[in-house]
Amino acid sequence: MKTLLNDDEIAASLAERLDRVAARFAGQLKSDLTPVNALARHVERYRGKMLRPTLVIISGWAVREGEPADEAIDARLDTLAAVVEMIHMATLVHDDVLDEAEMRRGGQTVNSLKGNETAVMLGDFLIASAFHLCSSIGLPWLNGALGETTTQLCSGEILQLTHRGDLKLAQATYADIIRRKTGVLSGACCGLAARLAHADASTTTLLERYGEDLGMAFQIQDDILDLVGDERVVGKTLGIDLQKGKLTLPIVIHLSRATPSIREETVTAIADCDRATLLRLVAGTDSLVAARTEAMRFVESAKGNLTPIRESAAKRLLSSIADATVERSY
Repeated sequence: MKTLLNDDEIAASLAERLDRVAARFAGQLKSDLTPVNALARHVERYRGKMLRPTLVIISGWAVREGEPADEAIDARLDTLAAVVEMIHMATLVHDDVLDEAEMRRGGQTVNSLKGNETAVMLGDFLIASAFHLCSSIGLPWLNGALGETTTQLCSGEILQLTHRGDLKLAQATYADIIRRKTGVLSGACCGLAARLAHADASTTTLLERYGEDLGMAFQIQDDILDLVGDERVVGKTLGIDLQKGKLTLPIVIHLSRATPSIREETVTAIADCDRATLLRLVAGTDSLVAARTEAMRFVESAKGNLTPIRESAAKRLLSSIADATVERSY
């Protein structure tokens, strides 16, 4: 028995583990009803980069570097990885309903294919399936922790809905929204994986903070791509944030910097969902640069949380994932 000692070995093993997670995901969603199975197959396409399962598996490796392999721990981590991916998929399905989105991962959303009622029930089915699968691990504290995480996700969505169209949205409130909606789940992926792998409390906290900072950077980059991205590359409908009155970080920063006349022009562009004009105005106040700087600040903070953790290929990969978060175009 051995641990993963080099980059090539960890890459190959990660691919194998993600295949196991995908199989566990599909197996849990299998139903005796044909319509449910059809929807489950469709939503599997939402998995995309499988960032959250990746964070679970690599965090588990990082805290066990130098220790013998343990199949029981690996099995629990695989199950947790499938669980967090189901929770994430549920949020995407529900978000598409709220946003009336038509495209996700380059294909039609469930709501555009089958209507909002079906999409809402599918999201609920995914949440229920996630907690059913989680209970198979047999650790009540884990169910409680994921329940709290899911509560935070929902509260973040409610907070964002409350501030739709709020042209005075404070950057601190924006940060609270994305921490709850995105950061908390990424933090749970890393922190809960560390705890399942028997890490000490200090290491568990560091990895949770790493994941939360990573999630914050990820969401800010999504905000930037909503303005500057190409739908064919990003793979989802862009400009929805504008249509739904969700102020993203570049716009929040821009509105705080704009002169009265520029602010008036910006408000008109937001009302008209005019991405081209808005992009020009935001660029004029260097607010895109400021948003990128903020994303990089979270990346550096995430990597800083890894410093006390022993050196390993897994730790290097976690650091690389943080860098890739703000370098991506999709």
